[in-house]
Amino acid sequence: MILWFAVTAMLASSPDLGIEAGRCRAPEAGPAFMVQVEGLKDRAGRLKLELYPANDRDFLADDNVLVAAGKAFARVDVPTPADGAVQLCIRAPRPGRYALTLLHDRNGDHKFQLSGDGVGFSGNPRLGLGKPSAGRVAIDVENAPKALTIVLNYRHGLGMRPERPGD
Repeated sequence: MILWFAVTAMLASSPDLGIEAGRCRAPEAGPAFMVQVEGLKDRAGRLKLELYPANDRDFLADDNVLVAAGKAFARVDVPTPADGAVQLCIRAPRPGRYALTLLHDRNGDHKFQLSGDGVGFSGNPRLGLGKPSAGRVAIDVENAPKALTIVLNYRHGLGMRPERPGD
């Protein structure tokens, strides 16, 4: 455990980490996820889509540690579009099984705030206040883009759920 803290302290942290690895480029073929975003509470802030290895040890682990260990990690971070359908594309390093998370960072501060921000995962599991297991959100991709939908969840009372009319 002390070694993990030492490695983390030596690595420079940046919200830009993984952006280049996750960027989709129009003529490129290969593994990627085309994510349709549903359930936005509003059009404020930023959307951050991240790709992780599909195992509990690495899912939602510190991005600096994953990159330093040569493990899969990619990020797309964009302003929330003012209107229209929202689709994000994130590249995978190779065909395989991954876990995706989507954050609606409503104030754009690059931090998750349970009281106001939205979160969603590949597979759209029902959420409590803890993170789902990697197995519940794992999704496979072959050597071509894969379409999927992620529904955002926001805090309501003691739990997390998608927005409903009148919320």
